[in-house]
Amino acid sequence: MPRALLSVYDKTGLTGLAAALADLGWEIVASGGTEKSLVEAGIPVTPVQQLTAQPEMLAGRVKTLHPAIHAGILARDRLDDMDELARHGYAPINLVVCNLYPFQQTIAQPGIALQDALEQIDIGGVTLLRAAAKNFFRVVTLCDPADYSRVIAALKATGAADLALRRDLAVKAFAHTRDYDTAIHAFLSQNAAPAADDADSLPPQLSFAVHAVDVLRYGENPHQSAGYYSRQAGQSPFGARQYGGKQLSYNNILDLDAAWRAISSFHEPTVVIVKHLTPTGIASAATLSAAYPYALDSDPVSAFGGVIAVNRPVDDAFVTALGTLFIEAIAAPDYTPAALAALMEKRQNCRIMQIPQPFEGSGMDIRSVHGGLLIQRYDTGDPAGTLFRTVTERAPTPEEMTALQFAWKAVQHVKSNAIVLAHPGYTVGVGGGLPSRVDAVALAVKKAGSRAGGAVLASDAFFPFPDGVELAIQAGVTAIIQPGGSIRDTGVIEAANRAGVAMIFTGTRHFRH
Repeated sequence: MPRALLSVYDKTGLTGLAAALADLGWEIVASGGTEKSLVEAGIPVTPVQQLTAQPEMLAGRVKTLHPAIHAGILARDRLDDMDELARHGYAPINLVVCNLYPFQQTIAQPGIALQDALEQIDIGGVTLLRAAAKNFFRVVTLCDPADYSRVIAALKATGAADLALRRDLAVKAFAHTRDYDTAIHAFLSQNAAPAADDADSLPPQLSFAVHAVDVLRYGENPHQSAGYYSRQAGQSPFGARQYGGKQLSYNNILDLDAAWRAISSFHEPTVVIVKHLTPTGIASAATLSAAYPYALDSDPVSAFGGVIAVNRPVDDAFVTALGTLFIEAIAAPDYTPAALAALMEKRQNCRIMQIPQPFEGSGMDIRSVHGGLLIQRYDTGDPAGTLFRTVTERAPTPEEMTALQFAWKAVQHVKSNAIVLAHPGYTVGVGGGLPSRVDAVALAVKKAGSRAGGAVLASDAFFPFPDGVELAIQAGVTAIIQPGGSIRDTGVIEAANRAGVAMIFTGTRHFRH
């Protein structure tokens, strides 16, 4: 009689599986809560204690860790192994059904105590799965209730699960235990790591598991396959709810990520329009509908086909303000019912995303490179202690200072070399993603046109030569904010002084490659 060992935390489909096995003539061995559930369902079951001749110990912590169990699983299908089992009075175990304590779900709870998390680290279950999966030439391993029907169908059809199915299930079991151990390591490493504000607080090892959530139509280009993977199984991009529109594309997700990071930097009602990972316009005002025209006017040509992020609930007035501009996606913390209905009716192809939480910048920024990963802390703005220092003969006026502070926040989200021209509360010209800073100034000035007159300029890094500053001054810029730190700072400052332009050094750089 073939023997199955069942020991599960998640009892989904348990009784159906056990009943089917019993009907097929299998002996069912079970422990703890699994045994209790089967007895209550009237299914014949052999307690684990009957095989081990030992009681469960330590409130169930030790149940299956015994040679009667593991020798039965690990014995190979050969004469010497079977003879050794028989000498000890043991029998082979042909199928192991096991899933693990809910460690990942436990640590996802806010404020979970360390001891409570540790109690959810499964020991015996992981050992059962690894033993069965190692011996998949003889043993069937089941860790996912979704696979129960596959195995029962195979047993009913041929009396056995073939090698291809056993191997497939073994691979799945090893992935299950891998992700489980990765979650444990990541959790304990995080709790033992230095504080996030420590500039050197990068762990010596980094563990994380990702789960396939969605197969995308393609990647950046149609000939590239792509998918979305999440740190949490089943979680959508940004933890968002999509109300309408097409499936998110690879490029949509990238642009929405850039837009949501940018919008999360602003506290006033703000609109950010992003195209190809860089803002084309940012504006703040008393309402979203008031801010939107300024964000659009910053670069109405590039805004076509972009994405929009806002940091207030979308209302009717904002929907009306959008007019007929073609946009790929909208991201907002919420939508009024009327606004949502209007968007879904008038913009059926637009992705309508509700993202409940702002980007907080916790954790680490991870990028792939050939053969490895680059890891850094997120840039969430100026570090504590950053000082704005006037370095020119003229200090900014209060109005210029308001515009400079806005521009400095905006430029941090533009691709380097990044230049932003702005008036108080809104951008008028953005230049970035160019190898030359003076070319980035020229692009921002071109986008601003006549609005460059009286505008301020923010640069994410220092000016290596006075030429960029001189070009901005010729266009009518009256104040500049930049990190400083060039060996030619003196010449840059002198160019500003000759024109009566105010300049502030921040001492902090904000590259975004």
